[in-house]
Amino acid sequence: MSKLLIVEDDGNICQLLELLLKDNHKLTIVNTGTEALLQVNQAQFDLILLDLMLPGVTGESVLTTIRKTSQTPIIITTAIDDKAKIVELLKLGADDYLTKPFNLDELQARIDVQLRKISHEMLPDKTFAYKNLSLNPENLELRIGDAKLTVAQKEYQIMALLINHPNKIFTKENLYERVWQENYLGGENTLNVYLSNLRKKLKAADPETDYIETVWGMGIRLAKEKS
Repeated sequence: MSKLLIVEDDGNICQLLELLLKDNHKLTIVNTGTEALLQVNQAQFDLILLDLMLPGVTGESVLTTIRKTSQTPIIITTAIDDKAKIVELLKLGADDYLTKPFNLDELQARIDVQLRKISHEMLPDKTFAYKNLSLNPENLELRIGDAKLTVAQKEYQIMALLINHPNKIFTKENLYERVWQENYLGGENTLNVYLSNLRKKLKAADPETDYIETVWGMGIRLAKEKS
């Protein structure tokens, strides 16, 4: 189940959203911008549904803060029907918006669109490269130079996810939930096996180059160029 963070201070709307979404999504519902930022710092979400008019920290501030460290899809819900304001929010990093009162079927459709984008991001629509490595999503092929590496689908997805987020440090929980699309419950051993196998294959094909690095105490990321 995908993990959604709902940031909404209207209790009636929260109840409606819970009824609509709880069967297909794991929901976390908060009522303030401060609570939203605490949740984002503590957990990985697949999508955030963010009200603009919040007590204390505004929805716009929440959006700006999240976008400094995360590209999690954000759908804005707002009673403000101002095209200039909506354009501003999209420029700040919102992925979509709905004007209140919104149609629940339309909201579900917009959520589905954003979640499909997440599932596709690990399989880009063209061959792309990093250092001596290239990935081809059409056949899940991974190459070092001209040499083709035999990799499992999850190994390919791990590498593609890291390349798509070159500056992000993934905790093991983050990485597992993004690739396996399920909650991180005892998944560390599984992830460790795939990471170890992938690293061995990359090192065997290109001993002089690092592609994955561990940031001690934080997680895994794409290896940076050595200065």
